[in-house]
Amino acid sequence: MRKVTVVGAGNVGATVADVLAHDNIVNEIVLIDLKGEMAQGKALDIYQQAPIGEYSTRVIGTSDYRYTANSDIVVITAGLPRKPGMSRDDLIAINAKIVNSVTDQILQYSENPIIIVVSNPLDVMTYASLKRSGLAPNRVIGMAGILDTARYRAFLSLELNVSVRDIQAVLMGGHGDTMVPLPRYTTVSGIPVTELIAQDKLDAIIKRAQNGGGELVQLMGTSAWYAPGAAAAQMVSAIVRDEQRIFPCCAWLTGQYGINDLCIGVPVKLGRNGIEQVIELQLNEEEMKLLHNSADAVREVVNVYNALPAEA
Repeated sequence: MRKVTVVGAGNVGATVADVLAHDNIVNEIVLIDLKGEMAQGKALDIYQQAPIGEYSTRVIGTSDYRYTANSDIVVITAGLPRKPGMSRDDLIAINAKIVNSVTDQILQYSENPIIIVVSNPLDVMTYASLKRSGLAPNRVIGMAGILDTARYRAFLSLELNVSVRDIQAVLMGGHGDTMVPLPRYTTVSGIPVTELIAQDKLDAIIKRAQNGGGELVQLMGTSAWYAPGAAAAQMVSAIVRDEQRIFPCCAWLTGQYGINDLCIGVPVKLGRNGIEQVIELQLNEEEMKLLHNSADAVREVVNVYNALPAEA
């Protein structure tokens, strides 16, 4: 794979481009935004790091979708954050229009790309891009679980005073406060986390992970960008390198976990073809109940999207 397009030159999109450039795994990155000069400036700034970071990836900034032609992977970060007084339905309508427009323009110049969606509300925007594109479901993937899991692992490392590199974890469900952490599948160098931390402290960490994005908005007055951007870049890397890595991602389900016709977070194997496999864990009754509660919440948002006027 030789070319990646990142749609949206805001903080998240620019971080995706920057991390990928440093990875030095593709020939070209196109950073595209309605604000073409801003995209051009950020791309130029990233490329001027090349002699320092010792990478060869060319980075181009533009507002013209013709430059995205023949992209292998497209990362969509474009969209508006929710503003005071804006309802959830308003946000869905605005961002669905943006994501659908982006999907249309990408497919005008690139045949059969893999699309990674970062725009919020994440699960429904992944659904929107999948439906709009007509691509195979394995080629439209949402970035959420990698970010949520990273937050969970970071909080655990602080509590346990161990390296984050030794912590493995799985989160499932929708992106937000209905996400489903799975302590049974959380380990520290193979040791179940429940043997290393009291239940009340683990519950508090899970709650903090579920509200991870909201905590950062309170602190900074805006959404996060370093961790989300790096998470999306990690997905691109796994696909480009055909690594067959197992990550929690937003994927289209067709009966797995008893869920149909919905994009939601589950463990998947990422490789050259995008989602190579949806992995079905043996959830217990309580875990399955939480996952289905999360799926119900996501479906409510999808129903709002499906009720929008056709031009959206």
